[in-house]
Amino acid sequence: MDKAVLRELGRKKFGKFCRVCNTCDGVACAGEIPGIGGVLTGRSFQNNILALRAVLLHQRIVHGAGSPDTSCEIFGFKMAAPLIAAPIGGISYNLNDFTPEGDYARSIVAGSVQSGCLGMTGDGGPEIIYRSGIEAITEAGGRGIPTIKPRPNRDIIRQAETAARSGAPAVAVDVDSAALVNMTRINQPVGPKTEREIAELAREIQLPLIIKGVMTVEDAEASLAAGAAGIVVSNHGGRVLDHTPGTAAVLPGIARAVKGKMAVWVDGGVRTGVDILKMLALGAEAILVGRPFMQAAAGGAEGVAFAFAAMIEQLKLAMIMTGASKLADIDDSFIFREK
Repeated sequence: MDKAVLRELGRKKFGKFCRVCNTCDGVACAGEIPGIGGVLTGRSFQNNILALRAVLLHQRIVHGAGSPDTSCEIFGFKMAAPLIAAPIGGISYNLNDFTPEGDYARSIVAGSVQSGCLGMTGDGGPEIIYRSGIEAITEAGGRGIPTIKPRPNRDIIRQAETAARSGAPAVAVDVDSAALVNMTRINQPVGPKTEREIAELAREIQLPLIIKGVMTVEDAEASLAAGAAGIVVSNHGGRVLDHTPGTAAVLPGIARAVKGKMAVWVDGGVRTGVDILKMLALGAEAILVGRPFMQAAAGGAEGVAFAFAAMIEQLKLAMIMTGASKLADIDDSFIFREK
């Protein structure tokens, strides 16, 4: 398995829905939904890339950090790196049905496990999307985190019960799906959550609750006050609101406000191990990667594991070149800013 083989597999399997561009930056696929593009002009997707690209790093080579340790622990699981496969559902209508939902979920979760990391699974209109994720996580001994759409609370609580039975260490609600019209059209309404509603979920669900889709300090603080165990700084891959800033631009302020009080994760535009290091320096504790792992799933679990391994190796090399012997060494001082 190598990058060229994966790219060719993806181009054959995805058809017009994903070109598997050499640079996955949201330009060629702007506005393509169904597909994996950003909504309308595609600027939110593109801003994720641009915000990370604007972050510069100090190169440091006079140090003793020659064998960096990328390991960490997330919700009780030992991790080879702070790297998580982001939740993606709806393969049948977003990617030309290149593989059944169940096979896709297994590829993501199994590939993540082979890499010593975690995979998140998605939700959607057809019940099979969420169920497939739960089955994949159960088969993997609970090494995965299911994500639930922001349905009425009673439905989320019911779905979270199946997540607990799967052995999952936590459950996420992607509140950034609040305006998905395709859900409402099939009589599965979704919407934003009040702080009181999040508090009810945190109280009633057995597992730690992660709120995905936070893009402001205010939403982060409200999630914390409501009892959420963690947040994902995310604009849903630029697929729900046009003209938002990139996640790397808002992450530092959010991390300053709530880091140390709850888990702070991030997604959006991460393509390499260097990007992972940037997000860690900006304040994230774990990084979710979506489209690259989705594309790698064209090669099944082996393809996903290959993509994980490549990013982890790139992270190690970036740590050597910036002087980090362990993840805890990485902080804001790694970022270059003109004086």
